[in-house]
Amino acid sequence: MKFANRALGFGLILMLAACGDSATRFAVTAPPVDQSERIAFSSVEVRDVSLPTYAASEEIAIQAEDGTLTSSSEVLWADLPERAVALELSQNLARMTGRRVASEPWPFEAFPDARLEVRFAELVARSSGSFRASGQYFVAVTDGRRERSGLFDLSVPFDPKGGPGAIAAARGQLILDLARFIARDGLR
Repeated sequence: MKFANRALGFGLILMLAACGDSATRFAVTAPPVDQSERIAFSSVEVRDVSLPTYAASEEIAIQAEDGTLTSSSEVLWADLPERAVALELSQNLARMTGRRVASEPWPFEAFPDARLEVRFAELVARSSGSFRASGQYFVAVTDGRRERSGLFDLSVPFDPKGGPGAIAAARGQLILDLARFIARDGLR
């Protein structure tokens, strides 16, 4: 069974690499924001996110059922993952809340009402067809209100046969779900 799991993981990586000598890059397209959320802050800075080493790499990693991570230097994210995830979070929060939200460095003259920091313990596509994120978020406030923190553990399905495009779409949906979770749980 372990061999079959590894073979599936390597098969996905080979499928991701497809043919060619040069790297292929895959962008994450933001899914539409179809729900609005109310938050208690008029402005929020999304600090740089912290990702595990494998998730911070440009290479798209796949985790087999036995926990083995495989990747290929021929299949890459279109943007640096830490930068991209921070931007995705800030853009999703801005769209769903209608508030002034920006990723670090804060581009405005006045300081933000709150600063959001997200530390991922896990951000990985699994060969079984789920993209999972777990970790902790922290909300620091500037006006003396109660600071907050919380844990998250989310996943979204994807079709492993869809290759890197399906993985990128799943990450986009997962970060949107995380933004909604943080808006409801940490920014109200």
